[in-house]
Amino acid sequence: MKQLFDPEDIERKNILMLKILNESSDSLGARVISRKMQEHGVSLSERTVRYHLKLMDEKGLTKLIGRRDGRTITDLGLDEITNARVQDKISLSISRIDVLSFKTTFDLKKKRGLVPVNISLFPEDTFSKALLIMKPVFKKKLAVSKRVAVAQAGNKLGDIIIPDGKIGLATVCSIVINGVLLKHGIPIDSKFGGILQLKEGDALRFVELIHYSGSSLDPSEIFIRGKMTSVNEVVKNNEGKILANFREIPALSRSLVEDLIADFEDSGIHAALSIGAVGNTLAQTNVDINKAGMILVGGLNPVAAAYEKGIDVENKAMSTVMEFDALRDIEEI
Repeated sequence: MKQLFDPEDIERKNILMLKILNESSDSLGARVISRKMQEHGVSLSERTVRYHLKLMDEKGLTKLIGRRDGRTITDLGLDEITNARVQDKISLSISRIDVLSFKTTFDLKKKRGLVPVNISLFPEDTFSKALLIMKPVFKKKLAVSKRVAVAQAGNKLGDIIIPDGKIGLATVCSIVINGVLLKHGIPIDSKFGGILQLKEGDALRFVELIHYSGSSLDPSEIFIRGKMTSVNEVVKNNEGKILANFREIPALSRSLVEDLIADFEDSGIHAALSIGAVGNTLAQTNVDINKAGMILVGGLNPVAAAYEKGIDVENKAMSTVMEFDALRDIEEI
């Protein structure tokens, strides 16, 4: 009880509730919010969550929708997230990676199970044009997998409801590598997301990077909005800048990881661009002496290509999980 009435602890929990509401396209009740908070390591009963929500209603941070206790975040609540304490923002990105890794159940041999996905929301009238731009990117294997899912407004992709006027696209996220390696007892250290320069199709160097441990947003979302990619140039000329991620694996696990990557390829998942030698730099990036570096392709590269061509898109990177069986080849869309 003492912790419940700690002002800093209450503020931290309220900010987390607001973030959960902000990440949802639909109103959420206390039961769902309580469950999602547990995924972030915060345990609050449904009753206690409801109590906090009523207080936030009074402050104008949340709004009650209908007769039940479903809530949405208000503009004032969005401002509260923006102005939240810095320490509450730090490491949110790495926390989401850990949660999705744990939720991943993909079986490499059976080629089924839950995989983490990114959700991208396109205006309905531009989606057909976006597909024409994105398909060559998938064909070039600049995405984690050619398998995707599409949903119209009002339908769901994972636990994300597609809003009015939008078409949702789910793309496989490179965190699938984390999840599968975790199930095989291999710890993987997610270092940063970045902009990788390619020369003649090979990884040259990271020209921009954002460490997951110091970011509240997925780096890919930031790089796409900043128009820092040239994915279409890579498709055309085999040179340019793409979204990529840097991981480190224990030296002793390198050969096993290579075997697993081969199994990934057989499953139609092409996330791994390169694995470095133990203790050696990879793409001009230093690694620890007892580690090997690994570069994973960014799952949002096709979406970045569409944005480069002027198509507006809202991304919810690292947002949910879906059954691999529910995804279809992009060429069937």
